[in-house]
Amino acid sequence: MEDWNEPQLVLAVHRASSLTGAAKALDIDHSTAFRRLNALETRLGVRLFERLPGGAYQATPAGERMAAAAERMEDEALGIDRDIAGRDHRLSGRLRVTSSETLAYRKLTSHLARFRQTHPGIVVELVIDNRVLSLSRREADIALRPMRPKEGDLWGRKLADVAWSVYGAISYLEERGGAVSSPEDLGRHALIGWEDTAVGIMAADWLNRTVPSDAFVYRTNSLVNQFIAAKAGIGLALLPCYLGDEDSDLVRALPHPVPDLAGELWIVTHADLKRTARIRAFFDLVGEGLAREHNLFSGRADVS
Repeated sequence: MEDWNEPQLVLAVHRASSLTGAAKALDIDHSTAFRRLNALETRLGVRLFERLPGGAYQATPAGERMAAAAERMEDEALGIDRDIAGRDHRLSGRLRVTSSETLAYRKLTSHLARFRQTHPGIVVELVIDNRVLSLSRREADIALRPMRPKEGDLWGRKLADVAWSVYGAISYLEERGGAVSSPEDLGRHALIGWEDTAVGIMAADWLNRTVPSDAFVYRTNSLVNQFIAAKAGIGLALLPCYLGDEDSDLVRALPHPVPDLAGELWIVTHADLKRTARIRAFFDLVGEGLAREHNLFSGRADVS
């Protein structure tokens, strides 16, 4: 290998199984990735990937070996980066945070504003993404996640329990005779839900099990848009209580949270970074601020 760009390209193609995905991950043009990979294979005299129909790339044994070596190199480089960052005692610099769409929309931004007022030297980059980004690969420095972390190299704490219930506009429920007494009664209402392609979303799966498909009148892949659609009176929406309970235009159609959807909110970072000054400051100010609202997250807040 002449430079790090060569194994990095092979690793990116291997992970994405496509040249297009690799180019996007490396922030280079598709033509540049194509030219570099061909030049590398020509110089080595070996094919690293089989080109399959539809644009897919499948690693050959040589490609798999090179990708594995590149991943070890990446892990070592990231470990050095985290070790250096973990010794940073400055309350300045960049802090990359990832959060779900609903948390950012309803609760997080006000805490970020207070954080910025307290620590004006820290530049916050908020990545709103419902995917679980890798903290080991520094896709984010801090994650606010709806689950306990499973990776052994992460460190964090639980901030609150998270409850869900079904909400509707006051005008909608008045027209339909008020709240429903049980989930089984939801089928006689107009329902707002996820797109049919939504897979692995616990709330979407619960709705699909509980409500007949012909009850859905509106579908979207955005939970914030479901919230807005419910406010507009399109139908009932299943929402986290911290999103629905504080809105004066919405009321619970189901009086109590859905037990099957009980979740958690965690704040997490990589264990190597937990002593970094700006990460400690974020945990102390934003983490504690969210934790103080635990009654709202758990659906026990007095919103009368």
